[in-house]
Amino acid sequence: MPMIEYQNSLFPPATTAKPAIAVEDAIQVVDLFAGPGGLGEGFSSSGKGKHFDIIVSAEMDPVARKTLKLRAYYRLLKREYPDGLMDYYRYCNGETDEPSSSPETAVFWKRAEQEARQITLGSEEGDKELNGIIQDRLNKVGRPWVLIGGPPCQAYSIVGRARNQAKQDYVAENDHRHFLYKDYLRIIKDYRPTVFVMENVKGILSSKVGGKGIFRQILQDLVDPSKALDGVDGGQKYKICSLVSEESYGFSDCIDSVKPKSFIIEAEKYGIPQARHRVILLGVALDESGKVPGHDLLERSNPVSVREAIGGLPKLRSKLSRRADCQAEWYRTVADEVDDLLRCAQLESGEMIGPLQDTRRALFEGPRSSGAERVPKEKGQGLTGISSLDAWYNDPEIKYWISHDARSHMRSDLRRYVFASTFAARNKTSPKGHEQFSLPGLAPAHKNWESGKFSDRFRVQLAEYPATTITSHISKDGHYFIHYDPAQCRSLTVREAARLQTFPDNYYFEGNRTQQYHQVGNAVPPLLANKIAKIVYDVVCRRISERQKNGSDEL
Repeated sequence: MPMIEYQNSLFPPATTAKPAIAVEDAIQVVDLFAGPGGLGEGFSSSGKGKHFDIIVSAEMDPVARKTLKLRAYYRLLKREYPDGLMDYYRYCNGETDEPSSSPETAVFWKRAEQEARQITLGSEEGDKELNGIIQDRLNKVGRPWVLIGGPPCQAYSIVGRARNQAKQDYVAENDHRHFLYKDYLRIIKDYRPTVFVMENVKGILSSKVGGKGIFRQILQDLVDPSKALDGVDGGQKYKICSLVSEESYGFSDCIDSVKPKSFIIEAEKYGIPQARHRVILLGVALDESGKVPGHDLLERSNPVSVREAIGGLPKLRSKLSRRADCQAEWYRTVADEVDDLLRCAQLESGEMIGPLQDTRRALFEGPRSSGAERVPKEKGQGLTGISSLDAWYNDPEIKYWISHDARSHMRSDLRRYVFASTFAARNKTSPKGHEQFSLPGLAPAHKNWESGKFSDRFRVQLAEYPATTITSHISKDGHYFIHYDPAQCRSLTVREAARLQTFPDNYYFEGNRTQQYHQVGNAVPPLLANKIAKIVYDVVCRRISERQKNGSDEL
């Protein structure tokens, strides 16, 4: 078995750690604005970990960077020293306080620290550090490499833009977040990846700066980075392709003919249990003749429902906020709210009487536990009934459901949650606004509640359908992410949100619960990224094959 030639001689492998596979032919990847590593997880797991090798993940948030480092450590052990994986599992299972507990695994922990970097892109110090890493670790033999990542989306998202417009003296042209993509663009210009994958919210399609659409400007910049940044011709040019249609844009094409919506990936159509709609661009370098290899499109698959994704996890009750929490008190509180709703329903409308009576009976047989950072895993739990998805999620070495801990909710919200989930179970739709939250005591203390602008303020994730988009807002409250089971009467846990985002069950998120929610909500679904990675791998292989046919020394 050939030994691995390590890029960083500071951290050679321990003599007792034998590499499991050779990785010198893996395609190198640079991951920018990496978050907790959703895109990187998809690429690094492609081809059973043999297709791609992440040389650096750059993320400015210190907690997300800790998550990245831990996952890089897991990936290195799995690929090169499987005997050391038990150190990782002991940490996840709460048996040790540190991920590394032996001299052999300490080597890989140090290497993980070199891969996962806390870097603020766009700052002089951050750009200098990233340049040094790329120049040191990116192979200099003409080998293809791949750039992935998504510049922060707050300035492009519809919600973010609404908040900005409410700020006095806000000027879009002065908001540096609109131009963070240029840090991504600079890496493309300077280091010429064979392929890049750039992700962002679909709000970028309608975002404007100075009255001009930002998306069209980004497309024009990406196809000719040298012209965009330096105003010079002669640099590497790219073709920007859709992953779900035949739409593409090249430097000689008319920008007015581009159909921006053709670049949107609707994740639920590709086996992701979440209706996450994102703009994802596939950029492919032109060869010497101005051509790019052909590429496949994402293959559609049957939709995956919320129930399939999370229904097999242990059932939990919510905690009580602002009062002593125990099972008996929780049951009395929620049961009293249901009884009062029943009285109101009998007076105002009869359609909810039967469903509320069903919920009242279900509460008596409902869950007793409110969860914990680690909930013991029992045999058969967590299965989705979809073999490929079960293989993706499950890891028998993980003994617990990690971060499966219910939030505390105020009594008034428990009333809304139990009503909303009961309504959704009956009507197969989440109730909206004051007209459907019509019973007394359901309206929130919000002066614009009856305006219609906040009709989705309380939203149930329907059992029979993919979830709505998991966003970072889940870190603030659970109102948009109510569990479909009335007897549980709560919002989603971190682990449930992570499952809807398709993070494997052995993916450990560092930080407190709010920080974990934030990381999950900001991520790209790893399973979707894995499907994209397969397409990228094929593109790169075709490029290699073409060059070898032409007798080129460079790959």
